[in-house]
Amino acid sequence: MTQQQHQKNLFIGFAISLAGAILFSTKAIFVKLAFRETGVDAVTLLALRMLFSLPFYIAAAWFAGRKENTEPLSNKYWFWIIVMGIFGYYLSSLFDFIGLQYVSAGLERLILFLYPTFAVLLNTWLFRAKLSGVQLIALVLTYLGIGIAYFAELTTDTGSPGFYFGSLMIFLCAVTYSFYLVGTGRLVQKAGATRYTAYAMLAATVGIFLHFLVTHDAGKLVFTPALTGYAIALAIIATVIPSFLMSSGMKKIGSNNVSIITSIGPVSTIIQAHFFLGEKILFMQIAGTVLVIAGVLLIGWKSSQASPIDN
Repeated sequence: MTQQQHQKNLFIGFAISLAGAILFSTKAIFVKLAFRETGVDAVTLLALRMLFSLPFYIAAAWFAGRKENTEPLSNKYWFWIIVMGIFGYYLSSLFDFIGLQYVSAGLERLILFLYPTFAVLLNTWLFRAKLSGVQLIALVLTYLGIGIAYFAELTTDTGSPGFYFGSLMIFLCAVTYSFYLVGTGRLVQKAGATRYTAYAMLAATVGIFLHFLVTHDAGKLVFTPALTGYAIALAIIATVIPSFLMSSGMKKIGSNNVSIITSIGPVSTIIQAHFFLGEKILFMQIAGTVLVIAGVLLIGWKSSQASPIDN
């Protein structure tokens, strides 16, 4: 690959990862609006999100499997793709949707944005990666920023009886998503971005549907225009398109570089929440966001120095 082609590849990877991060940040907005305007519960909304996403992932899996140069996957790879789907899109989405019933969209995105720090800690624990001084400083900045933003939220949002429970759910979402991030960085190269994303999402969809059928009476579900509209928006705008964009971005520029680019997520969500949900933008929230983003950028910068295109 020539230098010019390499630069072009990096630019494309940057652009599609940025677009994916912004589209992903719309999820909290659609979820909060759906809760507010339809009264739907978290599990039902999540199941509908996956229901409308399902045809796209089935089609993607079919087309990816028909490619002549598709490398067969071992049983071990199949197992880990299923595990990543369960952690990355079933459990983390479930925790996220439950948490969004109790906390603001801005706080949700900030807590969720802890996942890059968890990914660093997982790599340190699972793969014996050394934790550098820069990464330690980044971790301190990130958690300090979350603490400041959370304190600001305490002054305005503690009227919700489930505020602390919701915060815990979002925290668990960040933990489970970090498992997905670490696993994806190691699996996506061999499986291919489209095939990996499709199979992981199909595995998650099975888990979500089983959860819904066990806990709900599907016959009582009423598809109102508002509920259907929000479910479709969640499926297409906030799930299908960004999931393929992010996986493709990881393949082109590596998961560490994608983690840096997703720093736009909290800012995007806070701005959207202000205009579409009427959430206030607080000074301490901005200060906390700046510290969190600085921490994540430091983590990504250090990781990129070690491996510009991480596998």
